[in-house]
Amino acid sequence: MMIDPISLEILWTRLVSLVDEAAATLVRTSFSTIVRESNDYAVVLLDRDAQLLAQSSQSIPSFICTLPETVRHFLRQFPRDTLKPGDIMITNDPWLGTGHLPDISIAMPVFRDGILVGFAGSVAHSPDIGGRLRSPGNRDLYEEGLRIPPMKLIAAGTVNETLIEMIQSNVRIPDQVLGDLWAQVSANRMLGQRLLEMLDETECDLVAVGKEMHARSEFAMRSAIQALPEGDYEYEARVDGFIEPVTIRCRITVKGDALAVDYAGSSPQLPRAINVVPIYTFAYTAYALKCVLAPTVPNNDGSFRPITTTAPLGSILNPKFPAAVSARAMTGHLLPTAVMGALAKVIPDRVRAAAGSPLWCVQLAGAHEGRRFASTLFLNGGQGAGAKGDGLSALSFPSNLANTPIEVIESQAPIRIVRRALRRGTGGAGKTRGGDGQVFELDLLADEPVAMSFMADRLRTAAPGMLGGGPGATGRVLLNGAPIDPRETLVAAPGSRLTLETPGGGGFGPTSA
Repeated sequence: MMIDPISLEILWTRLVSLVDEAAATLVRTSFSTIVRESNDYAVVLLDRDAQLLAQSSQSIPSFICTLPETVRHFLRQFPRDTLKPGDIMITNDPWLGTGHLPDISIAMPVFRDGILVGFAGSVAHSPDIGGRLRSPGNRDLYEEGLRIPPMKLIAAGTVNETLIEMIQSNVRIPDQVLGDLWAQVSANRMLGQRLLEMLDETECDLVAVGKEMHARSEFAMRSAIQALPEGDYEYEARVDGFIEPVTIRCRITVKGDALAVDYAGSSPQLPRAINVVPIYTFAYTAYALKCVLAPTVPNNDGSFRPITTTAPLGSILNPKFPAAVSARAMTGHLLPTAVMGALAKVIPDRVRAAAGSPLWCVQLAGAHEGRRFASTLFLNGGQGAGAKGDGLSALSFPSNLANTPIEVIESQAPIRIVRRALRRGTGGAGKTRGGDGQVFELDLLADEPVAMSFMADRLRTAAPGMLGGGPGATGRVLLNGAPIDPRETLVAAPGSRLTLETPGGGGFGPTSA
């Protein structure tokens, strides 16, 4: 069945609007600032074969690739012919989901007249998942919290109360955790209902629409790859790591209309929580390639079919279970830098220098006036510069997490924000400048000691420039004015002051004489 381009565009736009409406439901009904303010979530619509059709406009880039794969894992556990209306499947297993335990993935089969037509899926970063705080110093998965295997949160409309009780008993702030979980369920249900309404109204064949969308997106991506010169392109990215710097070695092989990315030679798996599972490795590789090759093509499974990734088992990008992975963004966010660095010589006008990432984050947990709290704050460094302009300051890249407003932070935890400002001049010099980092200073007002864990890198290894551009400034973490090592969980006394200075992005091209 052929679908004319105009009808296809209308139907695809309609599908995106359905997903965005469901995403708005998730945000408005969530309890945590992580979802409500930082946008650490995604909502997707999949066909009956768990192929991505549309994703919410605010989706975290990695979730676009991970969530369809998670639903395919669900189908291995719960074959299609065993699914029933009212089922809700759940997991946070890092190897089956998004790469670490805090992200909870759920999916709901959508039936029309008793026939499975698709899946509504969502993933959200839970405000807590038990275990130790999310620290890069964790040594194995069992330290990192509660792992939920693929199972049914709701079976044919009946809630799994045992699972709910287990979650409630293993997290620090159960009201927020379960509140966000039920917000996900509400979003999935809304998406399923809106899809059925659309199918009733349009009588479109969702299978045919999906096949046409996938085919067109795949053709566009293959055409973009075919326009590149055939050959191998390499780059090596580095960050601080632990005892030794972490190295990501990337080789991109372009052959015809397909592209393969191999990470052989990257650092070995570490007994720390900065390892990256294969699906997350693929996700941020594919995201970077799509940004530089076909940014306007819709995100769906067709877009990613021409791309493959490989990394040796036992390496930092393909660790053996039960590797610690809770801070996997500290490594995974380097992948776009490696990909763009490898392609810089052939498409210099489309790539960017390294950002002042990996993502910075601080998690605080403790008690105040007899009440427990846990708060996660995301901070952004400067974006790397590109051929067409300076990098933006304090921008989350390659993720798209938002800065949580000061008023919200102070209302959710015993914290006073003393200062938040740009670190002027910290972006790398060049024909175009890297974006500046930021300084974030806060006082701990809790009446008991506060446990703190960090995701903070580029304290020694600056974000490099590209094609002659200069490096950005490195970052700093200070407690009461003294530098500290943010790689291990720390405990701060009441009244302490914490200062975080995020790195600047790399510059692009040589500075004019």
